Amino acid sequence: MQNMENEYEKGTFGYDLNYLSKKDSLIVLKSDDEKAQVIVSAKYQAKVFTSTVNGKEGNSLGFVNYRFFDAGIVDEHMNGFGGENRFWLGPEGGQYSIFFEPGKEQVYDNWHTPKGIDIEAWEIREATTKSATLAKEMTLQNYRGNNLQIAVERTISLVTNSEIATSLNITIPQNVQAVAYATQNRITNQNDYEWTPETGTVCIWMLDMFIPSDSAVTIIPYRTGDESSLGKVVTSDYFGEIPSDRLIDGNGVIYFKTDGKARGKLGMNAKRTLNIAGNYDPISKRLTVVTFDTDPKATYLNQEWNPDKDPLTGDALNAYNDGPLEDG
Repeated sequence: MQNMENEYEKGTFGYDLNYLSKKDSLIVLKSDDEKAQVIVSAKYQAKVFTSTVNGKEGNSLGFVNYRFFDAGIVDEHMNGFGGENRFWLGPEGGQYSIFFEPGKEQVYDNWHTPKGIDIEAWEIREATTKSATLAKEMTLQNYRGNNLQIAVERTISLVTNSEIATSLNITIPQNVQAVAYATQNRITNQNDYEWTPETGTVCIWMLDMFIPSDSAVTIIPYRTGDESSLGKVVTSDYFGEIPSDRLIDGNGVIYFKTDGKARGKLGMNAKRTLNIAGNYDPISKRLTVVTFDTDPKATYLNQEWNPDKDPLTGDALNAYNDGPLEDG
């Protein structure tokens, strides 16, 4: 348990460390100079809640939903505690959905997040100041009525500045501060039968949540080429078409405004998706870079709330900007 006596301003890593320490016995990964730090929580489903580049006095880079925490209400649909990086499972909708009971109409009132990725604690297998491994076993019923028995293991490891430079093939300027971590996520089929197109299957779904900013822009490089062979560049109408002043196609790079003021989601298929995306906020001078594995020949599940769609054709990458609904 982290026992902090110092008071820190809201928005700092120290503030979030104090705040979250009252909710869970946290795992804190930290560099040798304690500038780069990362908060991991077992009680809250092995989330990376937030990170910093400048110790406890530095900015807290992830999104912590204080309002939801302070309300103290368990939501039957999803408990939005926040989290800079969290493990989820899909698909959310469709024939293989693990969020809707068999036969139920796929609308919000019937949508329920599996408890193993929503409110149940995970087991700590190993933890040091440099890495942590957590695990969870769960049984999930899918929309086809099959009970999928799953073991999940997740390791979060701090990445050094020299490893960042090597991985991204860059030189980090001396006046740039950095924090980085890698997550390895594995699911194991514990059923006594194989998961097939007939039984349905699940997919790993990584979610990263950050604090919006009036000037923040998500940057998504993509593979250029004809639609006949690679498919459309981007699907941008999941919650209504994203306006052209919020989504720009720069012929090889998508720019998506992420100010938290207009709900919109985009998706990109595996043939278009490269293994890197990012976000830049010129106000706070925060650059976020995300790298990930992608395979243009692999199958990615369809997450749409529509059982009539092909469950084996879906996005490899999504980006979402939150915003008020019509009722405010």
